[in-house]
Amino acid sequence: MPPEMDGNSSTYGLEGKGAALRGPEGASRRYGRDWAWWQDKLVASVVFVGGVSAIVFVLGIFAFVTREGLGFILHTMDVREFFGSIAWRPTSLIRPTYGALALIVGTAFVTGLAMVFSVPFSLGAAIFIGEFAKGRVRETLKILVELLAAVPSVVWGFIGMTVMNEFLIRTFGVPVGLNAMNAGLILGLMAAPIMTTIAEDALKAVPDGYREAAEAMGATRWQVVWRVVLPAAKNGLLGAVLLGVGRAFGETMAVLMASGHSIHLPTSPFDSVRALTATIAAELGETAVGSDHYRALFTLGILLFVVTFFINLAADLVVRGVRGGR
Repeated sequence: MPPEMDGNSSTYGLEGKGAALRGPEGASRRYGRDWAWWQDKLVASVVFVGGVSAIVFVLGIFAFVTREGLGFILHTMDVREFFGSIAWRPTSLIRPTYGALALIVGTAFVTGLAMVFSVPFSLGAAIFIGEFAKGRVRETLKILVELLAAVPSVVWGFIGMTVMNEFLIRTFGVPVGLNAMNAGLILGLMAAPIMTTIAEDALKAVPDGYREAAEAMGATRWQVVWRVVLPAAKNGLLGAVLLGVGRAFGETMAVLMASGHSIHLPTSPFDSVRALTATIAAELGETAVGSDHYRALFTLGILLFVVTFFINLAADLVVRGVRGGR
């Protein structure tokens, strides 16, 4: 009797399927499913380790810097002198002083000049790329802006020492072109790519319905941008500016090479200044490990770490506020 006519045909069918799964083809399919499962687990583990390691590295750097500078903070540092004096003389044989006020003001002054130069150009470039440029022009401009971020900081510093130095001397008649203006221009160019990219993303995130509604009411292209797109993207644009501030605040080599590296409170953009990062880079290699000077430089590093952390935290909270509000 044929199997399909047998009363136990269903049992035969199950046994046949089981035999098929026990055969070479079934083993191959089971092996494929198992291998895909292991691949998924492996990739998930690698991604998890990568994410956790980034946090561990940041905490490790902060712990190392804090450990090296904590002794100075607890036993040597005079808070009033550190934040209220411009006398940074850590190598004095008579009375070493650790006044960081001029370094803090110099860093803030250069960063402020950089933002004065960079913010209008960065936001203008983002608006043009995101709202007006089309096709190949848009893609070319995006590539050129992103290529600026690939230029090493030491190259920017060299440009400041050679090109910008001569330009400022000839244009403004100053005796020395290595000053806060020079460093601000260079830092503005360095911060522009990240600000432009993030600002363009913020503009792109505005729903097209806003633009279409404004155009349906008869608004021109510029009126749509000025009265609709920019107000809707203002938090994202603010986040871009804050990230640019953090980028400029933490820069080292370009500031060291272009600012003049002179300790005093600036009264003009053409005064030479010294930044916190440049001080650490210039002096750390010449100090004795474990000395007060060595630990004071790490205290400057702690100050830099804390300031840049809060700048980036503020930018992240602003961007998260944008996403949460939508």
